Amino acid sequence: MAEITFKNNPVTLLGTEVKVGEKAPDFKVLANDLSEVSLADSKGTVRLISVVPSIDTGVCDQQTRRFNEEAASLDNVNVLTVSVDLPFAQKRWCAAAGIENVQTLSDHRDLSFGQAYGVAIEELRLLARSVFVIDSSDTVVYAEYVSEATNHPDYEAAIEAAKAAK
Repeated sequence: MAEITFKNNPVTLLGTEVKVGEKAPDFKVLANDLSEVSLADSKGTVRLISVVPSIDTGVCDQQTRRFNEEAASLDNVNVLTVSVDLPFAQKRWCAAAGIENVQTLSDHRDLSFGQAYGVAIEELRLLARSVFVIDSSDTVVYAEYVSEATNHPDYEAAIEAAKAAK
């Protein structure tokens, strides 16, 4: 498993770490309208999945805004942001922040995504900051588990992986 700290304190990640070359695990999360969303719903496209502990905190806000900006120029790439924030809070934050190119998804119900991708933080019931790129055949082509949850991911590497994926 990836070793992650949150504010320099080690945390326990639940689930299975996902590695490049593996088939991406499916998951069930909630969209802002409370409809259920799974990986299969975007089958046949490249997915860049940005995972944040809480969407309305500093680094999470910046991460979501950055991928929202980049999403506008990524053809055939669905950009998803997953957190355990309630769908209502995600919707409100997106409206206030002008987020239109990223779909925010909530894993609050049962941590389906967090456990499938090995990013559920046991002690905090949050998700560890991470980024995954999944190609159109559902293979993981990029996986980054950010070692300190308050740090930024490698935006450029993730974006390049999404552009290169088919």
